[in-house]
Amino acid sequence: MSGERTQSVIKRIIRQVGLECAAQGQSLSETLVAFMVKAVVLDPRNDFNMDQILTENDMQDLIQLCVTRLLDTTNPSLSTIKMQVYFDMNYASRDELLGEQERVLEGKLAPVVRAITESRPRVQEDTENVYQKIVTYALLRSGLGSPTDIEAVREVTVPDMLNEAIQLATWTLDENLNSCKLLAHRYTALLEFMQEDPHRHSQLSSLKLKEALFNVRQYEAFLCILQSNIITTAQEVESLNVQFEAAMMVLKNTVEDKTSIEFKEVFPLFMELSELWTSFQDEMLLLSFLTNMANNLQQFLETQSQLFPEEMLTSLLEGVTVKSDEERIKETMETKVNVSDFKNQEWLFPETTDNFDQLLIQYHGFCAHSIGVKGITLPGNPAIGILKHKEKYYVFSSKEAAYLFAQDPDKFIQLNVEKAKKYAELIQLLELHHQFEYLVPHAQARNASRGSLKPPPKRDSGTQTDTHILPPTIVRSYEWNEWELRRKAIKLANLRRKLTHSMQTDLSHMRRENFTQVYLPKDAGTQTKRDNSSNVPKPQIFLKGLRGGPSPTTHMVTVDLTRPLDET
Repeated sequence: MSGERTQSVIKRIIRQVGLECAAQGQSLSETLVAFMVKAVVLDPRNDFNMDQILTENDMQDLIQLCVTRLLDTTNPSLSTIKMQVYFDMNYASRDELLGEQERVLEGKLAPVVRAITESRPRVQEDTENVYQKIVTYALLRSGLGSPTDIEAVREVTVPDMLNEAIQLATWTLDENLNSCKLLAHRYTALLEFMQEDPHRHSQLSSLKLKEALFNVRQYEAFLCILQSNIITTAQEVESLNVQFEAAMMVLKNTVEDKTSIEFKEVFPLFMELSELWTSFQDEMLLLSFLTNMANNLQQFLETQSQLFPEEMLTSLLEGVTVKSDEERIKETMETKVNVSDFKNQEWLFPETTDNFDQLLIQYHGFCAHSIGVKGITLPGNPAIGILKHKEKYYVFSSKEAAYLFAQDPDKFIQLNVEKAKKYAELIQLLELHHQFEYLVPHAQARNASRGSLKPPPKRDSGTQTDTHILPPTIVRSYEWNEWELRRKAIKLANLRRKLTHSMQTDLSHMRRENFTQVYLPKDAGTQTKRDNSSNVPKPQIFLKGLRGGPSPTTHMVTVDLTRPLDET
């Protein structure tokens, strides 16, 4: 199956499986159904050929097999796959979680901020409303309490609450880790005893011990991730406590008994306290998230605990020696691989390898030999020797296992792949995603930075070969023309007879170089015109007698009242 037809067929099967499970009362996520469909196709016991197009009968058989496995609530394998899907879909790193929380909080507070910034108070009542909105924003942003309860503004001891919560979460996580490790050690001891005793193997072969072992091993791996995050949170809180105490001391010394303090002096101190308060809130959010994740993972252990209750395990373990992972590693600390026994293979040891902690050990640190041969997950001991094969690193639980694996690494690697095909939960537990890149749920492929079920990133690349790889060897001085060679020979022969003469006179040896400098004319200008003005008196002439009088003849008299020019 390949191409768009394959994708459409897979989507159709996933949709049909989801509908049939929903009809049986099981509402399952698309991610889980997609993973189960591809896992069933991958299992060689189901005889599905990935290179051929599935017929209608094959699709119906595939749908029924998937529905049967998804509805089998008594199989720990299904619980393990559900646990893996849940962790991949819900787990987030510190930066992702805090970034998402900041976006959600800003979205909730956006209307309040908009109402404050757009308000234009004109009367006393409007000013009080704006003040109430500012108080509401401060309460919601700081997480002190409900904005409707004015008593929420009170002293809150976040650091003390965080310290108590961290201690409780650490203790609970340690208890869960110890219990699941004990179960893993018991299941491993039973499986080893089964392989050593054929009679006991026939009695216990019907029990799903391997599935139960993989279930608790996956639970242990997830708890270790959460424990590492809680340790980081505890370290951050410890650092914040030191900074908080120092900031409070500086603020106390600054304020003391003063009745008033300049704004620029005390405001930076309160800003620093605000940032520390926000950091405490972030750590509280992270701790709550990690605690909830740890609590929710416990539900996926119910199936194996119901199959193997304490009384049943105690009876099965009669006469069986249970060894912890630490005891197994301690027993093999003095055994090392002899490098001289292997000519074409490279072995690494912790004491002689730089940056040993940064090596990416395959199979999540489990023995590379026991997985495919015995079907169990034994802890690998790096002190025995780490085999480097095709740029990958493998550890082993014993010297004998290391020697057997080193004889034909590719064979045992393929055995591990075949084992993962039968038990799909091993793909994530052993980190075999590079072997099964197509076994990725659709819902998880959208986010390339989340989860461990996603294939490694790909990119297009190209190479270009130069036309002339080697540098050119052309001799530029080569001449094929005989007459040209003769001309050059005559020229060289004439040059041999030539001499260069030089002489110096009394005048020449006293000569020196002279320099002169000419200053270019510059633009200059003069002005001789002078502005002046004069004030001419305004003419004032009056005429008398224009209106006439008692006599019929008009006698007009002109009166000149203009002031003389010298008076102006």
